[in-house]
Amino acid sequence: MSNFAFKKTNYVLLAIGMAIIIWGFILMSGSGTEEGFFNPEIFSARRIRVAPLVSLAGFIFVMYAIMYNPNKKKQDEQE
Repeated sequence: MSNFAFKKTNYVLLAIGMAIIIWGFILMSGSGTEEGFFNPEIFSARRIRVAPLVSLAGFIFVMYAIMYNPNKKKQDEQE
C-alpha cells in the first residue's frame, strides 16, 4: 500500500483553487493603452479591486487544500 502525502480530496481542492486563481487573472486581463490614446478602462474596479481579491482568495484556498488532512476527521471519530 502506498502512503501518499495527498489524497483525492486534496487534489480536487487544489484544482478548485487553481481555477479560482486563473479566473482572477482572467478578470485582470484586457486591453491596455496605446500611444496617443488613453483607455480609462485600465482603472476599472474589476481590474483594480475585484480581480486581485479573487486571486488572493484562490491562493488562500490552495494553501488550505495543501494543509487539509482528510484522515484527521476519521481519527477524531474513532477516538
